[in-house]
Amino acid sequence: MKKLLFLIPLALFGLLVLFLGKGLTLNPREVPSPLIGKPIPAFTAERLDANAPALAHTELLGRVWVLNVWASWCAPCQEELPALMALARSQPVPIIGLNYKDQRAAAQTWLARFGNPYALSLFDPQGRLGLDFGVYGVPETFIIDRQGQVRFKHTGIVTDAMVKERIAPLLLELQK
Repeated sequence: MKKLLFLIPLALFGLLVLFLGKGLTLNPREVPSPLIGKPIPAFTAERLDANAPALAHTELLGRVWVLNVWASWCAPCQEELPALMALARSQPVPIIGLNYKDQRAAAQTWLARFGNPYALSLFDPQGRLGLDFGVYGVPETFIIDRQGQVRFKHTGIVTDAMVKERIAPLLLELQK
C-alpha cells in the first residue's frame, strides 16, 4: 500500500497538466458572458449629453442594436473607432455607447476630437450599469436582439475583419 502512495501526487500532477493544456487552447480575448441568450439588465441611464432625457432599456425593445462600452481614457477604444464608424455607416442598427467610469467633459471632448459612431451615449461614471452588463474592461461590444436578449459579446477591440466576419452577418440574421 505504501508503495502505491507515490502515485497520488503523480496522478494530481497529470490532472494539473491536462487542465493547463486545455487552458492554453482558449482565446483570452473571448471572455464568456453569462448574459448570452438572456435579457439585458433592466436600466434607466442618463445620457452623456446632460440635456437629453434618460434612456430606459424598454425604449430599445423591438429593434436590434449594438452596445459599445468605451471611455476617453481607453487607448484601444480610439483604435477601434474606424471600425465602429464604418459599422455605423453600413448598418441600419443603432450603436449605443456606454461611457464607462469617465468624466463627462473628457468624454464629450474625446467624441468631438476623434469621431462619434454612436446614435447616443449613456453615461456611467461609477460603472454600475457596466457591472450589470458584466463588463470586464473597455472596450467591450454587445449585440442585442429585438427581444432585448444579448446575442454576442466581444471583449477588446472591434476590427474591420470582425465586423465583416462576425458582427455584420449576425446583425443581418437578427434583422430578418
